[in-house]
Amino acid sequence: MSGITVGIDGSPNSRRALDWAVQEAATRNCGLTVLTIHPVIASWVTGRPVTVSADPGLQDKERVAAEQVTEEALKDAGPGQPASVQVRSVSGFPAEELIEASKDSDLVVLGARGGGGFHRLTLGSVSDQVVHHAFCPVVVVPGPER
Repeated sequence: MSGITVGIDGSPNSRRALDWAVQEAATRNCGLTVLTIHPVIASWVTGRPVTVSADPGLQDKERVAAEQVTEEALKDAGPGQPASVQVRSVSGFPAEELIEASKDSDLVVLGARGGGGFHRLTLGSVSDQVVHHAFCPVVVVPGPER
């Protein structure tokens, strides 16, 4: 799945990342994969992901929401469109899933999430992990100016 992968979580920052990724995929005339990750808990014994009976239903709801926000972003983009668009939803640890997706991507795009007075200078923990461990370049789209 070469092309651009953008991770979204429903936050305003991830919508900014999606908008940026749509424009970049259109500019590069490449495919865009929109990836939403339903976060799961870790086993205290193995540290591996643990799913519960509600997870598949929640993952489906997140996929539908991702499809809707992707349609809106494509509409807002105007005539410049990516070569193809795929929306995927998985369950797991967000950073691990994005790093795994980076193996088959030319570029990973994420929204920045920071806190406190230094919000423009800090990355969220997921962004930080992906930036340091991805197998391809990563773009972290900053949040709006405050």
